[in-house]
Amino acid sequence: MQQSKCYCGPGYATPLDAVRDGPREKLLYVVTVQPDLDEPHGDYLSTVDVDPESSTYCQVIHRTFTNSKGNELHHSGWNTCSSCHFVGDESKAPKRDRLILPCLTSDRIFVVDVATNPRAPTVHKVIEPDVLKNANVTAPHTSHCLPNGNIMISIMGDADGKAKGDFVEFDKNFNFVGTWTKGDKVAMCGYDFWYQPFFNVMVASEWGAPRLFRRGYHPSDIEDPTQYGRRLNFYKWNERELFQTIDLGEEGMTPLEIRFLHNPKENQGYVGCTLYSNVYRFYKDENSDKYLTEKVIDCPAKKVSVDGKEPEYVNGMMTDILISLDDRFLYFSNWMHGDIRQYDITDRRNPKLTGQVWLGGSILSDSKTKVLEDKELTKQPDPTLIKGRRLLGGPQMLQLSLDGKRLYVSSSLFSPWDKQFYPDMVKAGGTIALIDIDTVNGGMKINESFLVDFGNEPYGPSLPHEMRYPGGDCTSDIWIVNE
Repeated sequence: MQQSKCYCGPGYATPLDAVRDGPREKLLYVVTVQPDLDEPHGDYLSTVDVDPESSTYCQVIHRTFTNSKGNELHHSGWNTCSSCHFVGDESKAPKRDRLILPCLTSDRIFVVDVATNPRAPTVHKVIEPDVLKNANVTAPHTSHCLPNGNIMISIMGDADGKAKGDFVEFDKNFNFVGTWTKGDKVAMCGYDFWYQPFFNVMVASEWGAPRLFRRGYHPSDIEDPTQYGRRLNFYKWNERELFQTIDLGEEGMTPLEIRFLHNPKENQGYVGCTLYSNVYRFYKDENSDKYLTEKVIDCPAKKVSVDGKEPEYVNGMMTDILISLDDRFLYFSNWMHGDIRQYDITDRRNPKLTGQVWLGGSILSDSKTKVLEDKELTKQPDPTLIKGRRLLGGPQMLQLSLDGKRLYVSSSLFSPWDKQFYPDMVKAGGTIALIDIDTVNGGMKINESFLVDFGNEPYGPSLPHEMRYPGGDCTSDIWIVNE
């Protein structure tokens, strides 16, 4: 379809158009979890003012409450994105006006109207858990729009909470269509996904069984590979069939956030493997229809002693990765170590470290943890204070501005795990920090004038997780080739 003969829908024609023409973000929609499970207002979507010219800069200006308990809002996605940019009929041009909020614990899905009043969104529809359970799926996670305007959400469990990797599809009015995968093969586990129609492929990653991760992290859980992930699953996009599974082995345990490069003609991408903090590159084999993987970044564990106890090893726990829209930089967060890193991935096989900052973590210089052996640092990092507030917990979810110059960082991973690993952060409330990015030479610097503090929320300290911009962002938009 030629662009000159098309009507344009939401988003941008190409990733580089978003970089060049995208406006500076002024609002940030933040998935916010209520750690007090008895508080009746429950989790909510926070609207945060991030316009430096505004009198309410760095403040939560509106809260869209779920008004129900035990949901665990987690990730979010748009009802439509740049994959729907080119349409042949102006009357069918979709609008980016709904934000989809799946719940990890309750299995509900909230649909939020962000168009009627962008500064004060409202709940448009609630999809109750029986819709998924009747299809023998639970624990919805990643939501992406499809080029036809429908919505697809990955799931991680069956109706009993055992591991299952599949996807559910909803139409434009958020009516259930059915499960997505066809054929006899279904992935053992599920989590995140990304598609590239130009190459007729979709790739998905794996976490684990809801009945396991919902109760907290237990090291023994990873011993059962059928219930805890270590694989990448490749699907034929048009046929909806799982055609290849790659077992990454122990080093690739819990491959979570997965990204194709934004350029829809690049048949490769990266996945962050959480447990041992590794990044794997996946790419198409030139001589077959199969995909290959290689480990390209490895963050070594640190040998520590906590309160003088027997030495143990602490891994970074890489919980988010992100690629800039120009496909030049890759970012990731090490939630346990406390650092965020920037790599130049111009050479796709050989990422080059170009920036690193510390935003808390478990190995701080004034903590009860003494680092005995560190293959990277010569001393333990100091605590980070911004505007007088000490950052507790570690850096978690990342969201980059369209021009690549500002990286927003939240602190909450998943409330049962927050309570297990960073109870002080849960009691004090989470935070969002801002990192200024040098897009010319590479490099990162903490913005000392920016902090969103969730410690004084109306119904108690809360936990900020994923972040979105009203006009689309680096981690949700997928592009298709228009030719």
